[in-house]
Amino acid sequence: MILNLDQNFRPFPNQKEIEFKNFTFSGGEPHIKINPDFNVNQKITITHRLNSFNDFGLLCLAVDALRRMDVKIIDLFIPYFPAARQDRVMIKGEPLSVKVYADILNAMQLNKVYVFDAHSEVTPALVNNCEVIPNHTFIEQVIKSIGNDVKLISPDGGALKKIYKVSEFLGGVEVVECSKSRDVKTGKLSGFKVYEEDLNGMDCLIVDDICDGGGTFVGLAEELKNKNAGKLFLAVSHGIFNKGFEVLDCFDKIFTTNSFKDFDNEKVEVVGLDRLI
Repeated sequence: MILNLDQNFRPFPNQKEIEFKNFTFSGGEPHIKINPDFNVNQKITITHRLNSFNDFGLLCLAVDALRRMDVKIIDLFIPYFPAARQDRVMIKGEPLSVKVYADILNAMQLNKVYVFDAHSEVTPALVNNCEVIPNHTFIEQVIKSIGNDVKLISPDGGALKKIYKVSEFLGGVEVVECSKSRDVKTGKLSGFKVYEEDLNGMDCLIVDDICDGGGTFVGLAEELKNKNAGKLFLAVSHGIFNKGFEVLDCFDKIFTTNSFKDFDNEKVEVVGLDRLI
């Protein structure tokens, strides 16, 4: 059975859902009341999209409520893992945020924790019983939409390992490696490089796990055009887009999933996770 804590997010549509009510107290605390009318001896899968620490708090409360109902086996599907990008301490005074979330989850003693396209290998290393669902079928759907005559663009060194696995899954689509520099104190990006002299008008698909403000992709798009790229496409597993889509006007089309939230924009094609897992 499924407990979908975000009622607008149903990645397993054919599963019977557990009913519940949730609200937030006037002091800001989340609360949940789960309908006990189900068999507690079967495995329960919780799904949620974590957009805030209160979302994470609701998840914690839901697990506690199920445990108090004597549910023994609980799986969790959180496609976007919070703080996954904060997987190292860059300067003194910062927390290792991803470990904070992982430690809380580990204390719940979950049977399985499923994550979609984890940012790095740090997340599954820290989270007990974690299984990462790769972005392969997502990119396969994107390629079907834009056509096979395209190059895969790796935006930086951190994406290389995953993008070559995508290429292998797709039968050997050509990969173009790129890089950038980031000031760890200010976060400012510079020094975008594309390691191919002439793209000869080929369409290019940048593949990455997260788009937040989009600065990486805008800077890279300029360099790709300088190297004679054709149409530019962007595919990100987790779309945050905190600066909107106007800053990404350099792309002919943007593809993402509904792992973080829903979008309604003519420039964006959303591939639902129910089609990918």
